[in-house]
Amino acid sequence: MSIRLSRRHMIESIGGGLGAVGLAGLWSDVFGAEPGAANLAHYAGPKLPAKAKHVIMLYLNGGPSQLDMFDPKPALFKYAGQRPNAVDLRTERTTGGLMPSPFEFKRYGRGGIEVSELLPQLASVIDEITVIRSMYTFNPTHTPGRAILHTGSVLATRPSIGSWVTYGLGTENQNLPSFVALGSAPPGGPQTRAGFLPAEFQGVGFGVADPDPERIIPNLRNKLIDPASQRIDMDALLALNQAQEKSFGHDQFLEGRIKSMETAYRMQFEALDLFDIRKEPQNIRDEYGPTAFGTGCLLARRLVEAGVRYVNVEYPGGQAWDDHSNLNNNLRKRCPDMDQAAAALIRDLKRRGKLDETIVVWGGEFGRTPVSESGSGRDHNPYGYTMFVAGGGFKGGMAYGATDEFGFKAEQNRVSVHDLHATLLGQLGMDHTKLTYRYAGRDFRLTDVHGEIVRDILA
Repeated sequence: MSIRLSRRHMIESIGGGLGAVGLAGLWSDVFGAEPGAANLAHYAGPKLPAKAKHVIMLYLNGGPSQLDMFDPKPALFKYAGQRPNAVDLRTERTTGGLMPSPFEFKRYGRGGIEVSELLPQLASVIDEITVIRSMYTFNPTHTPGRAILHTGSVLATRPSIGSWVTYGLGTENQNLPSFVALGSAPPGGPQTRAGFLPAEFQGVGFGVADPDPERIIPNLRNKLIDPASQRIDMDALLALNQAQEKSFGHDQFLEGRIKSMETAYRMQFEALDLFDIRKEPQNIRDEYGPTAFGTGCLLARRLVEAGVRYVNVEYPGGQAWDDHSNLNNNLRKRCPDMDQAAAALIRDLKRRGKLDETIVVWGGEFGRTPVSESGSGRDHNPYGYTMFVAGGGFKGGMAYGATDEFGFKAEQNRVSVHDLHATLLGQLGMDHTKLTYRYAGRDFRLTDVHGEIVRDILA
């Protein structure tokens, strides 16, 4: 008769605890992993044809201007400075007349997609990109808009899409977090939030302003004691946590902390090497560029290759793309490094055979208005804006949907944030209506009661 031991019982029975977790992978090969425990996968719905395994979100905090990058509007020149009475152009602030883009657009790729002069590198890979020009969301201010993009809701209790993806699919690498957030400083907020999901699905944030892995992940290794002594310390800590759990009953938050410590212990043997982009050939590092965003994009590629499910790469500088004034100069300064790094990521993933299984998503919490603010900027626009996706079973080389003649509201083939979430989950093999978690008396999902898969953009 064969006896199937759970992973936790196996560790407890030999008195190993946390220090023995380094052998957990070996034990699972010998004894067999507990069903569903090996990679923490919880999706139990129908298995859709999975076209992708990983997601990289390139998040431009603040709301990039679609009118100056991907959605040219000739009518803005015709009516420059005017506010046509027949069109509702009201926003949350007082704005002026229609403001044409100062940037030249040209057509690129097999679909002749119009791309601004600001983005020559993304234009060069446009055949890998699906430009969604008809996005819309539900709030015009940054904090709730940011929450809707990442969690599908303005509520602070809701988990982010990264947490949903890793909750549903689990991890491919037990030595790394399954959800990683990269930015100029360790990011937080809705970008990494686990919300009501178990704590082990929270995103782990790393700053990337300095490419030195010892600075990206400080204090990961204890330099004062040897691994054997560290193992004894961690065994003792785990024993205290287990005693607490046995005394007061199961606590999912304590369980999450224990699993986080297990991951941190295992990270010592792989993470510092993985986060060292200096191991990349110089020509690859040059392709991404020397900036923090370039480092983040290169690390994102390395992370998905190592099995991380979801990586959020945030452009540094807080709400950097919030151009209420001086838009022309700001975009000319900011776009080159973003353009270089984002295009390098797509190009590099394709070259290495990973783009087909990795979805790259680009965008902010909303876009910008076609009317001027402060004479030289644009206000927030949640009514119609642009995001793009690449890889992961999306068609590429196409522009989908359209805003009105001024670029203010989505009109043709409108795509909500919930629709985008549903489509991403579908490409990962999950029915968004069946990926749920019971909380506060009902089953919640990332898209709540909304969202339809946008099938026209799928290959």
